[in-house]
Amino acid sequence: MKKVAFYTLGCKVNQYETDSMRAMFCHHGFEAVDFSELADVYVINTCTVTAMGDKKSRQIISSAKKTNPDAIVVVTGCMAQNALSEKKEIEYADLVIGNAERKNILSILEEYEKTHQKVFASDIKKETEFWETEGIISEDRTRAYIKIQDGCDRFCSYCIIPYVRGRVRSRNPEEVIKEAVSMAKKGFHEIVLIGIHLASYGKDLGNISLIEILEQLNAQEEIQRIRLGSLEPSFITENTIVRLSALEKVCKHFHLSLQSGCDTVLQRMNRRYTTAEFEEKVNLIRSAFPLASITTDIIVGFPGETEEEFETTYSYLEKIRLNKMHVFPYSKREGTVAAKMAGQVSRQLKKKRAERLITLSEKNEKAFAEQFVGKEVEVLLEDRVKEGYREGYTQEYVTVRAKEGSRGDVLMMRGKKVFSDGSLLVE
Repeated sequence: MKKVAFYTLGCKVNQYETDSMRAMFCHHGFEAVDFSELADVYVINTCTVTAMGDKKSRQIISSAKKTNPDAIVVVTGCMAQNALSEKKEIEYADLVIGNAERKNILSILEEYEKTHQKVFASDIKKETEFWETEGIISEDRTRAYIKIQDGCDRFCSYCIIPYVRGRVRSRNPEEVIKEAVSMAKKGFHEIVLIGIHLASYGKDLGNISLIEILEQLNAQEEIQRIRLGSLEPSFITENTIVRLSALEKVCKHFHLSLQSGCDTVLQRMNRRYTTAEFEEKVNLIRSAFPLASITTDIIVGFPGETEEEFETTYSYLEKIRLNKMHVFPYSKREGTVAAKMAGQVSRQLKKKRAERLITLSEKNEKAFAEQFVGKEVEVLLEDRVKEGYREGYTQEYVTVRAKEGSRGDVLMMRGKKVFSDGSLLVE
């Protein structure tokens, strides 16, 4: 039996796609082993969102070849797609597969073994079909991630993703329901819907939208909890909030991608909202769900970001009190509009600004968790054990620590106190 090992970099969508490829290999008679072990085939699913993603991807590719020089090293994912479009070689890669070709990875591997043709890729911009998968083998044992959408039509000025993922493609709703119910029956208590631009789900199908697939999932008796991945602010409207209020299985956690708290920076980013409009969305959520978790992404040091613009962002984030911010220093990506902009900010200044926002985020996260002291919360317990406590998450995605319970348990527990790291002790 041949052995195959996988390594995933980047987002949850990438992890889902790795799980899909693992299932295909296993169903074809391969044995999946840990990436550190000797294998006949190494599959590296790469990321190119940041320069660090590219660097890490190259390191992993090199390490696979060193582990077994005779193995076939297969490189796929977004860095691979970008390299293919720029006609760049990937060192140590025996086989490079574009994003649209991953669904055919087994037949491509067989072809490579006969002909040693190194590259398989098509024009991702012309891809119109969603990659349907079956029999996912997930490494996560408490929640099931289900990819329902791929591609992005937004073309934010800093982002390479539309160029490596292609246009919006949505999964057939019947297949979404089928996989979600299947995962629930296998014992996954939480279903997490993910996509490259989740709010665009159904745009290409014409007869369904994200809120409608949520309503259909909520009606499935086998499903216990539903969580949404990252959302564009445009998804939040008075209509969707009213409809979400009726869905008791949807977790009250909304990750709204902001990127900057300054309107002039948002304009240069080609984001399609203002800070005032974003604040309206936040207030809509809080009016319906007073204890909802609202998290976001922020880019610091975008080209031309002045000290005044950064302070505007900082003051805005202080005011709207999002309970967690994922902060990223701007990473220049060749091929995007922002890469050609004047006023590139120094690494040192980006680091300084990021540290200030991370400190603010930690303060907000702890204050948010303190609201649950003395309250009953629904907890899904995870694998991790830290300092004698099993960790888990509430519906609001507050990290908890519990003395009792086992991995995968869903328990009603009461918040007792908040630790210095913002996690909530529950009993």
